[in-house]
Amino acid sequence: MGQFSVFKTSTDMPQQDDALTTIEAADAVGESSEDPPDGGYVCCGAVALINGFTWGIAASYGVYLSHYLSSNYFPEATSFDFALIGGLEFGCSMLISPICTVLVRDVGRHPVMFSGCVMMSGGFIAASFASRIWHLYLTQGVLVGLGLGAIFIPSVQVLPQWFLKRRSLAGGIASCGSGFGGLAFSLGTAAMIEQISLPWSLRIIGIIAFVGNFIGVVLIRDRNHIVKPPQLGFAIHLLRRYDCLLLLAWAFTNLFGYMVILYSVSSYAVQVVGLTQARAGILTAVLNLGTGVGRPCIGFASDRYGRIEVAAVLTLSCSISVFAIWIPANSFGVLCFYALLSGAILGTYWMTVGPLCAEVAGLKEVPSFLNIQWLTVVLPTTFAEVIALYLRRPAMGRWNYLYAQIFAGLAYLVASLFLFELWRVKKRGRLMSQQPEMVQR
Repeated sequence: MGQFSVFKTSTDMPQQDDALTTIEAADAVGESSEDPPDGGYVCCGAVALINGFTWGIAASYGVYLSHYLSSNYFPEATSFDFALIGGLEFGCSMLISPICTVLVRDVGRHPVMFSGCVMMSGGFIAASFASRIWHLYLTQGVLVGLGLGAIFIPSVQVLPQWFLKRRSLAGGIASCGSGFGGLAFSLGTAAMIEQISLPWSLRIIGIIAFVGNFIGVVLIRDRNHIVKPPQLGFAIHLLRRYDCLLLLAWAFTNLFGYMVILYSVSSYAVQVVGLTQARAGILTAVLNLGTGVGRPCIGFASDRYGRIEVAAVLTLSCSISVFAIWIPANSFGVLCFYALLSGAILGTYWMTVGPLCAEVAGLKEVPSFLNIQWLTVVLPTTFAEVIALYLRRPAMGRWNYLYAQIFAGLAYLVASLFLFELWRVKKRGRLMSQQPEMVQR
């Protein structure tokens, strides 16, 4: 393989005639002499810090969205514009995943992540001077998204290299950083907008983001010299595997529901329930509090009861909670309960995707498989909230958001079916691998 090779063709990897044999071989990859040491607690803390100052900040965009929709700060802008800007933060960060992985392989992890710190911070500061909506597209949308991706994508590849038996627990602890970060930044952003203006809130967030992410990048270390991952920009051979396709299908449908809930709960509270902007900001904070508390618990349960099994059940639970709680919710108390519950489980994808990629494809393939994962979720992360806004029906009054809520619930329901099928396939593969041993006995 050449130095700048991005694609891996079928000649790079022996073909397997049986799909179950391929799955069995992938399981064996994760149980090699290069097994992770179940240590790396400094790296776990560094990734948690990075998650707090990347996704925690991104999650607080719901506060900005609610403010933009209820004010006339950019007179020429529409609700579509503001929803798409929030989607671009996620979409652009995922879109550059192959470039980031190849750059990490060729120039090193830290230079790529330091450049992300500059871009993300610069995007927020530049957005504070925006006077036209297209300025906001380029700054708070594209530039912040590119910076977020350049920080997050190299960091998420590291943690599975340090943990095996406690891999999901470590992922849960690292992911809870985004929850507590989102809690702090949601409350802080709402207060800053109210007390010192929108432009200064953007500038302060940009400065804080740079400092927090810089510290996390300095602390992070990988084990590439031991694991020797291929770090391909796009691993075509993984798309020929049924189990990998099931995991990708789960990611694609799951993120439609996630984005709608993350960005719509606060605006639903204002426009349907009639709450103030301050109380809507509290809902966003409570949702992030649920994320911070719930994800380590989910990680512990995943290591104990099975990563695929727990992710499947939680994805289905997200769908049930939309229909059972969010749609009937008509008071601040019920919405707080829903925000706390859904916050704990709606982001299951972000905390389980690394361990699931290692379990399905093998540890060496994690960076390459994650690239395909990120590219798969570009469309839902970018356009889910746009779809939700178009599904609103103001003429329906109390049921303004009904179609958007149904869309989110169905997205999670379909996503859970893909994981239950993956669960069945993996279980069948394990049973078949045990049959020769039983015959020998």
